[in-house]
Amino acid sequence: MTKEELRIIYMGTPDFAVEPLKLLVAGGYNIVGVVTMPDKPVGRHQTDLTASPVKQYAISQGLKVLQPEKLKNPEFLEELKSLKADLQIVVAFRMLPEAVWAMPRLGTFNLHAALLPQYRGAAPINWAIINGDTQTGITTFFLDQEIDTGNVIQRVPVPILDTDNAEDVHDKLMVLGANLVIETVDNILADNIKPISQSELVTDEPLRPAPKIFKETCRINWSKGVKSTYDFIRGLSPYPAAWTEMEYANRRNVLKIYAAEKEFCEPEYPTGTLTTNGRNELKVALSDGYLHLKTLQLAGKKRMEVTDFLRGFHAEGPLRVI
Repeated sequence: MTKEELRIIYMGTPDFAVEPLKLLVAGGYNIVGVVTMPDKPVGRHQTDLTASPVKQYAISQGLKVLQPEKLKNPEFLEELKSLKADLQIVVAFRMLPEAVWAMPRLGTFNLHAALLPQYRGAAPINWAIINGDTQTGITTFFLDQEIDTGNVIQRVPVPILDTDNAEDVHDKLMVLGANLVIETVDNILADNIKPISQSELVTDEPLRPAPKIFKETCRINWSKGVKSTYDFIRGLSPYPAAWTEMEYANRRNVLKIYAAEKEFCEPEYPTGTLTTNGRNELKVALSDGYLHLKTLQLAGKKRMEVTDFLRGFHAEGPLRVI
């Protein structure tokens, strides 16, 4: 069977899932359908609808798009079956019921933004950085009953630099992941794969999960020291963003922090104390040094660099974060 004959259904929603689809289309692979999330309400009154990045691209290429509310809906399952896919590819979509992932004769494989079995879950990029890892990667694997546990087809390691934030790593993995999807499809076509059970890939290193991130997850715990706090901030930057409360002038306001720099030393002030020279330096005292805040956003204001922030920020009395 050739790539033009292989009938592929592609499933995905965000920007991360657009790049592999672009390569598949550019490479002449036979995409018989694209499954993505329903259009999302936006705007002040939630009356306007916006299509997912995957849908926007699929429509621009004249591809058939399916947007089921529920993946177990009999009408959706019947329409999916009618497309007679040989293979399904999932990139940043949602958990599939067996009725969906077991449908194609060659199975369904997923692209995951981590080196499975590490970081199973919804936010692998964020948690790898938050945990201070120096390496992550991408994995293609066949779906089965439990989320992110299927047999691994291919893995590619990717370094995480100390200056990388979640967006930097996302963009690296997006490009490399798209190429890995193509490579995986080609190897499946050539019957050149030997899937490996994830149990065979387990090492002495404890398995770390990658659960979904909520607003309260993003609150900074200033008692954890310079390195841990620095990693936490970059692991959530630029979205959803680490936050704290800044106390000044007898009031509190939410402060989001997008970028910081480390300074290890014996601090002069108690943990959580904010000091500034009023021009270009705003730093938080921690147990083992300072964190210099570089890009931040006070509630009700725009995101800005520290010099611009300090130019418009004037508060009497002590400053601290809590």
